[in-house]
Amino acid sequence: MKTIVFAGCLALLGTLLGTRLAITFLVKKGYGQLIRDDGPTSHHTKRGTPTMGGLVIIAAVLVAYFGSHLLTWTPPSASALLVLFLFAGLGAVGFLDDFIKIRKQRSLGLRTKAKIAGQSIVAIAFALLSVRFPDERGVTPASDSISFLRDIPFLELNSVVLVILWVMFLIAAASNGVNLTDGLDGLASGACVMIFGAYTLVNIWQYNQSCAYTASAGPKCYEVRDPYDLAVVAIALAGACFGFLWWNAEPAKIFMGDTGSLSLGGALAGLAIFTRTELLLVILGGLLVIEVMSVIMQVGYFKLTKGKRIFKMSPLHHHFELLGWAQVTIVMRFWIIAGLFVAAGLGIFYAEWVAGA
Repeated sequence: MKTIVFAGCLALLGTLLGTRLAITFLVKKGYGQLIRDDGPTSHHTKRGTPTMGGLVIIAAVLVAYFGSHLLTWTPPSASALLVLFLFAGLGAVGFLDDFIKIRKQRSLGLRTKAKIAGQSIVAIAFALLSVRFPDERGVTPASDSISFLRDIPFLELNSVVLVILWVMFLIAAASNGVNLTDGLDGLASGACVMIFGAYTLVNIWQYNQSCAYTASAGPKCYEVRDPYDLAVVAIALAGACFGFLWWNAEPAKIFMGDTGSLSLGGALAGLAIFTRTELLLVILGGLLVIEVMSVIMQVGYFKLTKGKRIFKMSPLHHHFELLGWAQVTIVMRFWIIAGLFVAAGLGIFYAEWVAGA
């Protein structure tokens, strides 16, 4: 447990202290947020607020993970390194997007095709590598089955192409979920604290009930690789988001930008894939799903009805803004919703093990 505690504390301190330095640097450079003209008018006051705060989150997580291993003299695992690769790789794509917005002074950064290409390259490399590196039992970080609480036997993906497509879909869904939720001060970072906290508990439980590490492993043990080290990654992510929230809460002194939202979404997808809880992420990240579905429904209904709308504006949090709700009220209530989904997801995860124990 020492490595887990060290990683969480280092990541928390990293963003809590490092974000202050980043704000000073970004303000001096003039790297401020551009606001879309078609967004809520209340957001125009945020113009110029430093963005690309996701760089601090990425740096804090990497320093916390490798620093905790140095402090405890434990080697990193293949699973953790792959999740960090996905996390940092998508962060790099997000950084390019954010940097182009600032450099060219426009609300849109990378062109859509370039952004999708960058995300796809990282996702494909992650997918190919995640089905390699078997341990002594032959268990690879990712499996070739779709999973809910464990691998679902009748939903096997019998080709590398199908595995790649499924992994790409999960990464795109999670990244877009965090990206769309990151529209109000502290909303996405607060929700991510809870979801990554949940994955810390999932990984610790899987480690304690692992088929490899438990001497008296029963029929309900978990056939996963490196659950302990994935817990280290998850707590580092939770700690980094928690520390960043100090500066990102309303009124935000800095935004995470696409640098943060894409990287955090990728990390969520990676943890879900490696813990064999891919469909459980739909519940744990229920708030993200609601935000994505509100956009899909809005766009679909707009096209079908040739101009009519379900919501005043999407994603959903903007709808409540235009209804006159205060930002802090929306954020707090959405956090409550996120917490309820996380509690439900953890309850289902634990209940499945109890029912079969």
